[in-house]
Amino acid sequence: MSQKRIRDFGIVPGRMKPGKGNKITDVPGVLVGHCTIKNQENHTGVTVILPGGDNAFAKKYVAASYVHNGFGKSCGLVQIDELGTLETPIALTNTLNVGVVWDALAEYVIRQCEKEQIPAKSLNPVVGECNDSQINHIEKRGVREEHVWEAIACASVDFAEGDVGAGAGTICYGLKGGIGSASRVVELYGREYTIGVLVQSNFGATRDFVLDGVWMGERILEWKAEREGGRILDSAGPMAVSESDKGSIMTILATDLPVSDRQLRRILRRTAVGIARTGAYTGHGSGEVMIGFSTANRIPMAAGEEPEVQSVIHESLINHGFQGAAEAAHEAILNSMVCAGRTAGIDGQVYYGLGEMLADFGFS
Repeated sequence: MSQKRIRDFGIVPGRMKPGKGNKITDVPGVLVGHCTIKNQENHTGVTVILPGGDNAFAKKYVAASYVHNGFGKSCGLVQIDELGTLETPIALTNTLNVGVVWDALAEYVIRQCEKEQIPAKSLNPVVGECNDSQINHIEKRGVREEHVWEAIACASVDFAEGDVGAGAGTICYGLKGGIGSASRVVELYGREYTIGVLVQSNFGATRDFVLDGVWMGERILEWKAEREGGRILDSAGPMAVSESDKGSIMTILATDLPVSDRQLRRILRRTAVGIARTGAYTGHGSGEVMIGFSTANRIPMAAGEEPEVQSVIHESLINHGFQGAAEAAHEAILNSMVCAGRTAGIDGQVYYGLGEMLADFGFS
């Protein structure tokens, strides 16, 4: 997928080596698909993260969740926290379409189980959300089950970022937000492992935005004032800004590190460090919800004749995971912003893309 990402502007967040594609799909087996809905009423969509190519209900993944600020309506976190497993794909959408997306995921897994003659009497579909009502007429609830199926069908290793799928209607620091991803390579035990992150960015006050160690939010506000003072105006409407930190960010972390659900949750919590590096302080109206899974240890649905044995990294080595999670989350947010294009909001304001501003700010 040919898109200009944050590294193409000469900005390199962090010090660790990224994966081959610098995306969550650098973790072997992980796929991502979108369905984007853009019409007169809706500017929204669905993004689906498939943890692997087989039936997750039959062989579950070690999983964890972490709620940094709970202003959100995600589904499936209670069972993840209790059992430490993931048994369906993960889907992201807008706040008022969580229910229909949950139904579609349930149907998807039920059909898989019917083919394999596996009883599926209880399922835990995992759905995350952000409120995209500044750009999308969210009350119209434009997402349908077929949109989820379309996202699943087109899931692949290479996928678009920016204003696509569940990120079609989101905003970030008063600019256009969206879907972004990044990855980091961790070297342990003589081999390489990968930590990948995907975000749905929809948070932050413009003034607080930090880029490459610079308070970029202040420069953006000055840039806006200069353009308006010089009557350089967008024909579609005035440039938007965000006065307060609200709106939410969903963070999905995948890894092939062999970890327990407890260790995974510790790693997952460090994605909040990556969010903070962009300047946010986790405002009252912003829901920061993180969901993670490992592909290393699969857990069968039914008990075998022998105890289950899992390998996990030694606790003294977990800092490698912490750093990788923080860096990947940081870069994923920036990719979500630079890959997004200028988009009109429903109130007549225009949400600019970060990428179009960076040249004016001396980045190339």
